[in-house]
Amino acid sequence: MGRPPVPLLSTELIAGAAMDLVSATGGFTIPELARRLKVSPSSLYNHVSGREQIVELLRERAMSEVELPDDDPDRPWTETVAEIMRSYRRSYARYPRLIPLLTAHAVNSSQAFTMYNALAGALTRAGFSAADTLRVITLMDCFVLGSALDLAAPVEPWESGAEVGPELAAALATGGPKPDRADDAFEFGLAVVLRGLADLTDR
Repeated sequence: MGRPPVPLLSTELIAGAAMDLVSATGGFTIPELARRLKVSPSSLYNHVSGREQIVELLRERAMSEVELPDDDPDRPWTETVAEIMRSYRRSYARYPRLIPLLTAHAVNSSQAFTMYNALAGALTRAGFSAADTLRVITLMDCFVLGSALDLAAPVEPWESGAEVGPELAAALATGGPKPDRADDAFEFGLAVVLRGLADLTDR
């Protein structure tokens, strides 16, 4: 009997099956992945080194739609950072259940480092020190990933009840439907963060 015309396994197939499991359950194991692909666990190791490499393949997928602006030194750094953050959020919002898994592993993805290099370059040109550049990138990660998770929240993430005070009730009454509420909060937060960071560069 000859070989099948199409390989039974590839890194793309493995990553796709792992993403399906994460989207359904929030995680994956090697045995689960092998069962889903109808192969033995040992067969997976002919294509990937282990679970950590699969996680990085998933990070590559999550980052695959991040679009970076042209490297224009004359463009205001705040515009460059804002454009990257919006694209970063859109790309990760496709896979909200993946976010907790990725944050448990050190970044080792070429797609991710391409984005972080662009951020570091923009921040350095803005005058931030190396230490502050790391602080800003960490801050942006927290903000963007939290906002991407917010897009997966219930349409009404806060339940009304006797515990809700009048001030909070008035605030909740202004909230629009998802994703408008989440998008509005993201843009508001992004403007606040960038304004605060811009103030630091003026000192």
